[in-house]
Amino acid sequence: MNIEKQFSIFMVNKPGIMAQILSEFARAKINITALTVMDSVEHGVLRIVPESADKMREVLNHINMQFNETEVLCVTLPNRAGAFAAVAEKLAKAHINIAYAYVTAGAKGGKTTAVLKVADVKKTTKVLGGSAELDSDSRRAERRSPSSRKN
Repeated sequence: MNIEKQFSIFMVNKPGIMAQILSEFARAKINITALTVMDSVEHGVLRIVPESADKMREVLNHINMQFNETEVLCVTLPNRAGAFAAVAEKLAKAHINIAYAYVTAGAKGGKTTAVLKVADVKKTTKVLGGSAELDSDSRRAERRSPSSRKN
């Protein structure tokens, strides 16, 4: 679990704009940890967590794109059912609201990354205790011997 910079980039909702922006990031060799897109009739918002916030900021300024930066919490989770639910439940019990969240399709070692926007990142970090997998471990299925399984 770590705190990262997320960039919200405001784009005109037209064909080719996102491709143009992503191509600029590729030319600058900016690897993207997580990405989500929201749209409306007039504009889209591209939210990106890059590996290098400094490079991202430099490219966005160079291409004159309007953007916001915010801190988000990136939580590494096992890629299995219920892992993100366990984190959400733990935060709910601590009365921490998740303003929005998105999850990557997969990460190294069979893991996935959840990106959370919360009001109090430090409190959230304390509540999760450095490992988001603690509560999700209780959701693992027990292994039973073949003879004890029902057919």
